Amino acid sequence: MTRSVVILGTQWGDEGKGKIVDLLAHDVDAVVRYQGGHNAGHTLVINGEKTVLHVIPSGVLTPRARCLIGNGVVVSPRALIKEIEGLEASGTDVRSRLGISPACPVILGCHEALDHAREKARGQQKIGTTGRGIGPAYEDKVSRHGLRLADLADPARLADKLGGVIEYHNFLLKHFYKTETVDGAAIADEAARLGEELKPMLSDVTAELHELRAGGRRILYEGAQGSLLDIDHGTYPFVTSSNTTVGGVMTGAGVGPNAVDYVLGITKAYTTRVGSGPFPTELDDAAGRLMAKRGVEFGATTGRPRRCGWLDAVAMRRMVRINGITGLCITKLDVLDTFDEVKICVDYDGVDSFPLGAEEWNRVSPVYESLPGWEGTTQGLTDAAKLPSGARKYLDRIETLIEAPVHMLSTGPERDANVIFTDPFAAPDLTA
Repeated sequence: MTRSVVILGTQWGDEGKGKIVDLLAHDVDAVVRYQGGHNAGHTLVINGEKTVLHVIPSGVLTPRARCLIGNGVVVSPRALIKEIEGLEASGTDVRSRLGISPACPVILGCHEALDHAREKARGQQKIGTTGRGIGPAYEDKVSRHGLRLADLADPARLADKLGGVIEYHNFLLKHFYKTETVDGAAIADEAARLGEELKPMLSDVTAELHELRAGGRRILYEGAQGSLLDIDHGTYPFVTSSNTTVGGVMTGAGVGPNAVDYVLGITKAYTTRVGSGPFPTELDDAAGRLMAKRGVEFGATTGRPRRCGWLDAVAMRRMVRINGITGLCITKLDVLDTFDEVKICVDYDGVDSFPLGAEEWNRVSPVYESLPGWEGTTQGLTDAAKLPSGARKYLDRIETLIEAPVHMLSTGPERDANVIFTDPFAAPDLTA
């Protein structure tokens, strides 16, 4: 029996993961975030009401799931408390259901200031970060002088460690980036106050997960961003600061590979990207503008317009292999309903092997295969038998090119707008 499912994006993020997590979370005992921070944005539409989540697992809007934030997530206490209060204001119980690892690295105001200063200094070469301090917080973690939530919950430890961190960041801000420094005393006061508020929610997430697994409980691991933004396997350096691929589950939650029974890759029927960086199939024409308009392509966290282009089967096949994808969920197929012709990138010209960095990615020229569009609509469909034949042929071609089966379709933003060919929790157990 499948008990643990990982949901992650196979493109540059914004694939619609939050809705699918919310859909599957109704039958699970725990939903887990394992990497990233509040630079992620998962949009849920339930009974016509839109909710955007950033760091709290999307299962919070279901009635029973325990929501866990693993040690691989960098946490801004201020942003987390704000998100909790926003959900509570709409009547959602959060604090009794939320467990946060004390080992989560902390994002402070100095990290945000450093993030902004770096992007400004890069000029035309900016990465396109959200400016939320994610990268600098991960850097502090790796350099082993960063604070963790456990430190905020202990006033003596906080006082002992925080001064050196503030001093280091202010030195960089003042002498290297030639910009204003941060108020260390204000950051210390806020950290102590928010640490005390978060303390009742701290939990040994790894221990909880092993107990749930041993008890035969169902667990859903919720990825943020997308695989092509992975710090190791993405379009470096135009990537995020964490492992968005499946390996992030093991390091960011503290479970072994045998604890994952199924990996669901979320994929748009076309491709989008927010921010800077290579994008071989990007369209700067009427087709791209139509995708953006029909798909309402704006970032859930930043509101920035998304760049749009045809589906890139070459990049996706690579991500399918890296993640060990069991099945795909294709989202926003309805955006292509009005196209007379649809295209898929099936090969790259200009490179001899799969590109591993931005320099190689920028030499890529996409080779397209064209397919006819389809008459009829896929929007809101729940019955596979009503899928237009042209749309079915498009999905069949994707399966062949990407080397993974399509197990689900998302046909609209509402929770029940889906076609499910194979329920991930009913699929065969890969570890059996």
